[in-house]
Amino acid sequence: MPVSSERARTWISRWDRQQETYVPHREERFTVLLDALEAACGRPDPLVLDLGCGPGSLAVRVLDRVPAATIVAVDADPLLLGLARAAHGDRPGLRFVEADLGRPGWGADLALDGPVDAAVSTTALHWLPEPQLRVAYRELAGLLRPGGILLNGDDVNVEDAAPGLAELERQLLRRAAGPRGESLDDWREWWDGVTEDPTLAEFVARRGDGGRHRGAESARLSTHERALRAAGFAEVGTLWQHGGNRLVCAISEARVV
Repeated sequence: MPVSSERARTWISRWDRQQETYVPHREERFTVLLDALEAACGRPDPLVLDLGCGPGSLAVRVLDRVPAATIVAVDADPLLLGLARAAHGDRPGLRFVEADLGRPGWGADLALDGPVDAAVSTTALHWLPEPQLRVAYRELAGLLRPGGILLNGDDVNVEDAAPGLAELERQLLRRAAGPRGESLDDWREWWDGVTEDPTLAEFVARRGDGGRHRGAESARLSTHERALRAAGFAEVGTLWQHGGNRLVCAISEARVV
């Protein structure tokens, strides 16, 4: 039985609420990301990738802001993609693709018509171990047009070599998060609930254990900076920050023809 759009939207709404407790200023970060995307693309109909799109929370915000955009949203988790397609699959200009960003050659799975203007991501890429992160960024660099941009909103911290700054970042995030409301799911409660929903049994079976996160593997800012520069990005920096909650920007190198 197909999953209804109403059922999918209910689970996505619960997803967004639990995410907001882990990512203070999440909507502010979305706003800055979308502002930067519009400014960088410089056209009304950009081709945009959403990397690690989950249930489509960022992808639909991009389409709301830039209605003429074409968005290819990519994730490896069939359950989250199933929710995204059930809730948003009828949106013109939005396509969801199942692909593993840590596997070389994932760009070919996207069946793109041309070079990508921009890639966006939110609270996703830190789950990739550094070797897989390097694969993801190297593949992305080959898909972006010259001067194309990556905007990655994520919780990435400074080095342990700067313990004072690292501790201040953690304190800022804790203060911003505040107390969790009793009615809100935490991460595990959301996953326990969604995997026990009988209407999603097909997606749960496809997911198995392979989609489960096993810890934040690339949670340091310097790891992302090294991987981006190794992939050939010309400029890497932070556009917005609140503690360790950052919007990291990378601009692809202009190619000489």
